[in-house]
Amino acid sequence: MESSELVVICGAALLWVFCILLLLALLMRLIIRVFPAAEKIGDPAVVAALASVLQAILPGTKVTKIEEKP
Repeated sequence: MESSELVVICGAALLWVFCILLLLALLMRLIIRVFPAAEKIGDPAVVAALASVLQAILPGTKVTKIEEKP
């Protein structure tokens, strides 16, 4: 086998690897769009601070959901 054939084989293999990686990246992007990530609950320290303030203001309350208004 000549050295030029080895270069062609290595180049073709490298091209196939990049094609496979491109297809996997597109598949990952599709999966991310179809199944979006769950919303972040927030920083646990902020949630605890809000719960303690509300407990101090309104005794007996329980924080079940925190939403940020735009």
